[in-house]
Amino acid sequence: MTDTIRKTLSDSKGARWGALVLVSMTMMFGYFFTDVMAPLEPLLTTAKENGGLGWTSDEYGFFSGSYGFFNVFLLLLFFGGIILDKFGIRFTGVLSTVLMFGGALIKWYAVGNEFEGELFGYQAQVIYACLGFATYGVGCEIAGITVSKVIVKWFTGHELALAMGLQVALARIGTAATLGVSLPFAQQMGGVSASVGLGAALLCAGMVAFLVYCVMDKRLDRSALSAKAEAEDGFAFSDLKILFGNKGFWLITLLCLMFYAGVFPFLKFATKLMISKYGVSPEVAGLIPAMLPFGTIFLTPLFGYVYDRRGKGATLMLIGSVLLTVVHTVFALPVGSWGVAIAVMVVLGVAFGLVPSAMWPSVPKIIPMKLLGTAYAVIFYIQNIGLSMVPILIGNVNGANTSADGITDYTMSMSIFAAFGLVAILLSLALKVENKRKGYGLEDPNVKKQ
Repeated sequence: MTDTIRKTLSDSKGARWGALVLVSMTMMFGYFFTDVMAPLEPLLTTAKENGGLGWTSDEYGFFSGSYGFFNVFLLLLFFGGIILDKFGIRFTGVLSTVLMFGGALIKWYAVGNEFEGELFGYQAQVIYACLGFATYGVGCEIAGITVSKVIVKWFTGHELALAMGLQVALARIGTAATLGVSLPFAQQMGGVSASVGLGAALLCAGMVAFLVYCVMDKRLDRSALSAKAEAEDGFAFSDLKILFGNKGFWLITLLCLMFYAGVFPFLKFATKLMISKYGVSPEVAGLIPAMLPFGTIFLTPLFGYVYDRRGKGATLMLIGSVLLTVVHTVFALPVGSWGVAIAVMVVLGVAFGLVPSAMWPSVPKIIPMKLLGTAYAVIFYIQNIGLSMVPILIGNVNGANTSADGITDYTMSMSIFAAFGLVAILLSLALKVENKRKGYGLEDPNVKKQ
């Protein structure tokens, strides 16, 4: 009887898609807040007497990288994965959403007030904003691995890649919305703090959505079979050798690092790139990079459906890496047409749909369920190194290549992004070889025939 209850919940389309909607809302609002400051760079770096906050390009880069400081330097994301495997989805999810909301409130307070003096060579306001963003980053990344495990729990043997693709698509809606709305909202509502406050309010709604999901998750775990499975899937430190000794896992991890290092840090500088290099009006400059997440809203589920039904996951990752490299190579060229910028942004959207739709559903094919939370945590941890360090690097490079009249030469920074894509290509090729050698099934469909 308990097995029937378990199967009724896990195999019911209404139940599993309902669970997906709830946790996807949490991440969608999270992604809105993650990039809420990206379109605001022109306001942040404008002098205070002209209505801005007076941050330098270096300070903005430092702030952008602060998202992953606690995750990277204090290993909090890694421990978050262990907590997830040890204490379960509900406890870890609630903890992560509380951290997200709390960090957002700190950041909102920081950008809405003036502070005297400096800390660690930066304005005090920048450091306080970094504290809030880093706290938020811990919660958001742990929420990300929790939601990934939620989807694997409900969709294994079903539409796993499509479900992950739809979750990513909804997250991209959050990114697209903030890129398109954040700057005009701040201009109309009186400053940077208005957009940050809007993001914090949405995070509160996301926290409520996850609490509702917890009710469904508890129902799923009521059966004796589920309780037994949870006990069997408990984390043990001795199991880490399975994870760390897996070559395929490390190839996906490094591919994730290189690919996302060429996308998310780029978005943080893309609005000003459109203004400075392509002459786009500041009022609409955020709309061009907003095309990237808008494209993935449709493409990621589509490619996920292809992976579910046709397979070819490793091949999809290779194609996406090639497109990423081509895009940043074009951005590095001395071409100032806004039409070119739009065209290559569309191509980047295709790449951004291809790789995540295949990468995340491939991890459960390589790593057992009992280590899945830790596996995703390690991947996200390594990814956070890139998300933390790359914006600082690009901020310094852009600062060094900015003339006295404020014009920035983006050739060097875009070439760095193109190099990340080239490394991603090599890793994708190595993953295809390893998949063929080990038989992971990355080229096989995810949907099991009944």
